[in-house]
Amino acid sequence: MRRRLGTLMAVGAIAAGTVVAVQGPAVAAPAVPAPPTDYCGTQCADILPPGQNGNATLAGILAHKTLGTRPAHSADQLGKYADLGDGYRGLTTDTIGQFFNDASFGVPDEAVESTEQPREDVTITRDKATGVPHIAGTTREGTEFGAGYAAAQDRLWLMDVLRHVGRGQLTPFAGGAEGNRELEQSFFATAPYTEEELQQQIDSAVAGSGDRGQQALADVTAYVEGINAYIAKSDSGRYFPGEYVLTGHKDAITNSGEIEPFKLTDLVVLAAVVGAQFGAGGGDEVQAAVAKLAIQEQYGLAEGEKVWQALRSENDPEHVNTLHDGQSFPYAQTPADPQGTAMPDAGSVVPQQLVFDPTGSAADGQQAPAVTPAGNATNPDGTPNLDAARGMFDDGVLPGDMLSGAHGMSNALAVSGEHTESGNPVAVWGPQTGYFAPQLLMLQELQGPGISARGASFAGLSFYVLLGRGQDYSWSATTSAQDITDTYALELCDPNGGTPTVESNAYLSGGQCVPMETVERKNAWKPTVADGTPEGSYTLRSFRTEYGPVTSRGTVGGAPVAYAALRSSYLHEVDSIIGFQQFNDPDVIKSAQDFQRAASDINYTFNWLYADADDTAYFNSGDNPVRDPAVDPSMPIRAHAGFDWQGWDPAGNKAQYTPFEQHPNSVNQDYYVSWNNGQAEDYASAGLERGAVHRGDLLDARVKGLIDSGTKVNRVNLTQAMAEAGLADLRTERVLPLLIRVLESSPVDDPKTAEALRLLKEWQADGGLRQQTEPGSKAYRHAEAIKIMDAWWPLLVDGSFTPSMGDAAFEAMTNVLQINQSPSGFQNDTPGEHLGQPHQGSAYQFGWWGYLHKDLRSLLGDEVRAPMGTPYCGSGDLGACRQVLAGSLNAAVDQPIAQVYPGDDTCEAGDQWCADALVHRALGGITQDEVSTQNRPTFQQVAEFPSRRPATR
Repeated sequence: MRRRLGTLMAVGAIAAGTVVAVQGPAVAAPAVPAPPTDYCGTQCADILPPGQNGNATLAGILAHKTLGTRPAHSADQLGKYADLGDGYRGLTTDTIGQFFNDASFGVPDEAVESTEQPREDVTITRDKATGVPHIAGTTREGTEFGAGYAAAQDRLWLMDVLRHVGRGQLTPFAGGAEGNRELEQSFFATAPYTEEELQQQIDSAVAGSGDRGQQALADVTAYVEGINAYIAKSDSGRYFPGEYVLTGHKDAITNSGEIEPFKLTDLVVLAAVVGAQFGAGGGDEVQAAVAKLAIQEQYGLAEGEKVWQALRSENDPEHVNTLHDGQSFPYAQTPADPQGTAMPDAGSVVPQQLVFDPTGSAADGQQAPAVTPAGNATNPDGTPNLDAARGMFDDGVLPGDMLSGAHGMSNALAVSGEHTESGNPVAVWGPQTGYFAPQLLMLQELQGPGISARGASFAGLSFYVLLGRGQDYSWSATTSAQDITDTYALELCDPNGGTPTVESNAYLSGGQCVPMETVERKNAWKPTVADGTPEGSYTLRSFRTEYGPVTSRGTVGGAPVAYAALRSSYLHEVDSIIGFQQFNDPDVIKSAQDFQRAASDINYTFNWLYADADDTAYFNSGDNPVRDPAVDPSMPIRAHAGFDWQGWDPAGNKAQYTPFEQHPNSVNQDYYVSWNNGQAEDYASAGLERGAVHRGDLLDARVKGLIDSGTKVNRVNLTQAMAEAGLADLRTERVLPLLIRVLESSPVDDPKTAEALRLLKEWQADGGLRQQTEPGSKAYRHAEAIKIMDAWWPLLVDGSFTPSMGDAAFEAMTNVLQINQSPSGFQNDTPGEHLGQPHQGSAYQFGWWGYLHKDLRSLLGDEVRAPMGTPYCGSGDLGACRQVLAGSLNAAVDQPIAQVYPGDDTCEAGDQWCADALVHRALGGITQDEVSTQNRPTFQQVAEFPSRRPATR
């Protein structure tokens, strides 16, 4: 009877849509240490949709599935975030709070929602507006303990999922859905670490960083203790996340089962997950080599090299760089006569097999039949009706393409005080980490000895604020993706003296035939309530070499080789902790230069931006290896041939890295914009997307326009510049004017073409924005013009380039640079792309807009710096190109809207607005409503500091 009563208490509040929390006896609210002086006043704001609360009890999940309710603070930032797209034009200083949170330090008494002390030396205060934890410790250990405790309160399930993802063991934990398999495989292929290597990373980072390393170890130790304290308390109190019941780890009635405590190595795994997705660059050298070979096959060796280098866009003089004052930072450029290149033989490349010995659903791809959840949260006897959440994770607990589909995502705008209304710098910036429920990031404020910051941190890594603000400064980052990964070709051999093949698992090293090391994960799963995938199993096996994990195999000059990826941050994901520690320390960060030096201690590839009341600054971080100057980093390299990184020691993967001065850096440039565009002149990207047209143009043109017009910048118009760029169609703003010129180079007699041009011109004249007719309408102004452009772009690129390139070279190029990334995704199933909508927000990062822009300008006789290596559209004939454009435009007009927007699990085919909409992918039991597209950061700050600490002046 007692057990039954406890169960009824756990679900009894479902009808009202509330969440039961076990409360202890009433006690007086603990005293909260006063926050430090806030030098931002009321001029710092932030936002992170959908909401701070990312945990839901079983009762909360079942109530959501049956009644549509959500736990408190799980969705209260989504509306604010979404509304900016419609409301930015009328933004004023007084209305910023309608779209952003107040990011001031501390919580006024009248705004306190709750206060608790998980131990006597730390207090966690949550505000009524957002539920964000404001963690204040009287000791540093207590502060970190509180950070861990609050992280588990808000993201325990997500943190648990991610630590299993990073170990390649998601399926035994969350089920064998195809998405789970795809995700665990992609992360395991990138960082197949043993438990010993995870611990070695900790030991190495601590030993190599002196007192700061020791402090970091103490910080994360206390942080993990805080996580585990919450796990123990929520377990005994039975208010842990309900996903543990739905995936079979806990019993809803008896409470049997265990939530595994966290350990320090789990944080290394989480760091590896984040670093692999957001903080690395390079590694696609084999795919690039395949594309280059296809180009050479089409055009011949000499002409093909010319064509390839133009497509490579390595240092395009027309590309928008963050540093625009003429600074040059040479790095990773292709030499005139590359040496040591290991080009694969045509058609020989095969991906490295990762999955072995599949059984059951892993072998035959079985999925359980879809089950419609029951309509009631409780059974007739009052026990929880788990069927209400049946099939919740049938597609996987995380997106399967979370790593493979990652691209540069974040943006930043900063203007120096010389050009602002107040005379103080203004910044609008933040990372774009995708849209999930709950978010990968979480908000917090940390105040304690040596720590004073508010902002966002990745779940499970919130022992420091990773992006945010200090007492008198703000900082942020964008993904830079400079090349820190090289692919080496190792000659395969047979240890028994036989003839090697591409399947051989030994390679030549120092004249010896050395066996590859293997790391395995034997994963098995059974169906659960949340994931009905039939039971199955497989073994994940990584083949590792001195040069890193094997990614593919092939032949070079007929000899079998294994291609291995050597990444400078491999085995070193923990090293960046020192830089983040310093960002949070007010005694360290007293100037722009202090910030740059701290950023240089981060080995991930990021663009770091900073602002205080006087200065702005920029620094590009990452362990950039010092390469042999004869090597082409964009192509695979022969291993053991004298072309290794300088000073490279395979034991521990250490090498020489470029010094601070050789990383792009600047203080007080007139303005900075970064949207994953280039850093500076001569600083080569790992990819091909940084050409003459880039989405960074959308920011640069607007900020430069403000400054050039003499308009003084403030928080309002800089936010408006960001918001408008987030709605602009890059193709319409930058390429459509040239398309119109070509089409109108002769009279447009065809009525269909003329009408399409009229619609496109009207949309262009109105800003070329994807904007609703009115807030909440779920319909676009200029809807038909938007549909035409979405349908036209893949057709006109195909028609313009394929006749010259040929099908094989065109498809090979689309495999290294997709032609289109509109908000609604990849229409028309063009080569290398996929049907369906990604709903990811981040758009126009990559595409062939720069290629077509240069080609059409050459055709029209305009000046072109670094032109394409050969004419494409119409083979350089204006009339023939005009026919290509007109024909493809008419085909786009005729294309059914259901083909342009084919629909998915969220949208009906033909629903244009929904195809673009931002969908928060559910990472747990609580889902969110889709909102209108905005191409902007997920977490975002608006900051303008009017003063600084006296000691920093």
